[in-house]
Amino acid sequence: MSHSPQGSSPQITDDEERRRRLTWTLTLTGSVFVAELVGAAVTGSLALLVDAGHMLTDLSVLTASLVTAILVRRKPNSMRTWGWARLEVITAAGGALALLFVGLYALVEAGLRLFGGADDGIRDVGLLLFFGILGLCANVGSMLILSSRRSDNMNMRAAFLEVINDALGSVAVVVSAVVMMTTGWVGFDAVAGGVIALMMIPRAFLLLRNAMRVLLEETPDGLDLTAVREHMERVPHVVAVHDLHASTVSTGMPVLMAHVEVDDGLTMEQASGILEQLQECLRRHFPVSVSHTTFQLEPVGYRSRHPERVHS
Repeated sequence: MSHSPQGSSPQITDDEERRRRLTWTLTLTGSVFVAELVGAAVTGSLALLVDAGHMLTDLSVLTASLVTAILVRRKPNSMRTWGWARLEVITAAGGALALLFVGLYALVEAGLRLFGGADDGIRDVGLLLFFGILGLCANVGSMLILSSRRSDNMNMRAAFLEVINDALGSVAVVVSAVVMMTTGWVGFDAVAGGVIALMMIPRAFLLLRNAMRVLLEETPDGLDLTAVREHMERVPHVVAVHDLHASTVSTGMPVLMAHVEVDDGLTMEQASGILEQLQECLRRHFPVSVSHTTFQLEPVGYRSRHPERVHS
């Protein structure tokens, strides 16, 4: 299907806007990561160290997201027929795994500090509060930068989720500093570190699950293949539908393919009409879940005459 120049311009503008926002967020996050790393070394805070580790994860995800946003604009070729579209899913999966690792490490370290006597104490609570507020301000700024584009694709959604997690982590650091300043209990820093980790892990699992669903080519959410088959088999001259598959290449790219058994002896004009009716049927009843279709028309009895060509 050809696209007019007028139709392609907004897409180019959206891609450029996403890259700009990712670049701004990456710069802001990188600056605060360095500051928090220094702050963790100076104050001895586990909460701040975990938050800095989380920001390091953010840096890797944001960097990969930016690279992905650049690569996905490259046109498909004979080697990569879908271009680099699938890269956004791989990026999201990698970021989720890194986030999960950081969260589990933080839980272990928090347990050691609370119950294993590994807590050396906080050296400067006031400085800890300063770095917590600095990180929170940076995260709020990053959220504002990414918020309007967070629903564009899985890549942008992963970046936005990372920033939200960081913001919650910074809130925990601030609360930890305030509690220690008012109560004098330095063990609360380890509690805050564990809380940050507990906020990381469920979101990491969610992001990893969504990415794996795409990589495993599961049926897109909300698409009932039984209903799809029933609608297709109502098209005139369609006898049966088999080898029906649906999956997602990347965000906004659901695909569907099927072998369609039709009446024997049809002309090319009639076959062309069946293809048009099948596509119109899916566009009308499943407009969101199906955007790219591939149909193979087969005359009645084709499977029994050519069993070696038929997939289960």
